[in-house]
Amino acid sequence: MLSFYLIWSLSYCTILWWVSRIWLKMEDLPLFQSFSPRVTLLIPFRNEKVSVLSLKRNINQLVYPAIEVLLLDDHSEDGSFELLKKGFEENQNVKVLRSPNEGKKSAIEFGVKMAIGEIILCSDADCNFPENWVEHMVLPFQDEKVQLVAGAVMVEGNGKFVEAFQSLDWASILLLTKYSFSQKDPLMCSGANLAYRKEAFQKVNGYEGNRAFASGDDEFLLKKIHKMYGKEACFYLSSAGVLVTTRPEPNWQALINQRIRWASKWKAHFSLSHVMSAAGVFLVQVIWIGSFYLIFLGGKGVLAFGLFWLIKIFAEKISLGKVLKNIGKQQSNLLIFKTSFVHPFYVLRVGIGALIGKFTWKGRGNGRSVNLESEN
Repeated sequence: MLSFYLIWSLSYCTILWWVSRIWLKMEDLPLFQSFSPRVTLLIPFRNEKVSVLSLKRNINQLVYPAIEVLLLDDHSEDGSFELLKKGFEENQNVKVLRSPNEGKKSAIEFGVKMAIGEIILCSDADCNFPENWVEHMVLPFQDEKVQLVAGAVMVEGNGKFVEAFQSLDWASILLLTKYSFSQKDPLMCSGANLAYRKEAFQKVNGYEGNRAFASGDDEFLLKKIHKMYGKEACFYLSSAGVLVTTRPEPNWQALINQRIRWASKWKAHFSLSHVMSAAGVFLVQVIWIGSFYLIFLGGKGVLAFGLFWLIKIFAEKISLGKVLKNIGKQQSNLLIFKTSFVHPFYVLRVGIGALIGKFTWKGRGNGRSVNLESEN
């Protein structure tokens, strides 16, 4: 048992180093910085009254010269549609529209149909983005092979432990995302910072085939475009210049519910690499939890337990620290230490929840499985 965990902890450290070595590599962007295709920004929203002022500020600060903004209401019940309609009545570039059908995917498909831009850029109503965000996100499309561009997303705030935990959790997501893109086999992306060619969306028939699954407006599209257009079609941007930030979940229950919603779509993926990656992440955390057995082996076991977990914490501090430093979201050693201990149990809880497949989100529930008619 001791020999196994010694080999395991050293292997874990090596794997994290191997994955994190690509983080600081510069993206190979085209050279022409004056590229300005017509862009339509789609922001679906549901019950986002609290985000109206910040959303208005974010949209008004964008400096991109040729942009259309479509705010797509997914049957809000808190008056946010009326507030946004009034807030942008003097801005001719912004349209606030009601989606004819329920669900985030339906709202996006409606938005793409209405869009006049050749490039579709997506985000969420509760996000903040830099003023030059659009300009940076469209640059990779100078390469005609590129059909989809994903950008980094990070939570704001680092006050309460639950907020700091989310920033480190997001850092691990960003690290795995960039690595998978670098291997030309992308596993995931975030719809809060995503761009694609309208023609590509239409050619893969949008969300046909997975409209009934909760969440996944980002990953399903990524997989379909990657499959149809090939390994060079998908591009990832990780620099601070394209970083979109979003509000953290306010408590553990909300965070776990959100992650279960995200993870529940694993059944819909027919990619061996995706299934193996999801199973691998779950198994890694189970092994770390299993190391608590060492405590019952006496003094030698307790010392070994401490050593193996120190290796784990050191490996995560170095690898995730690269990500956080790059985007200006560094965390203290104490928070990294606490997160390292909590994270395996958190992943186990989310994994079990994803297998069961029950969650609620913005007033809509899923009492059976990942199948859901309305998935916002």
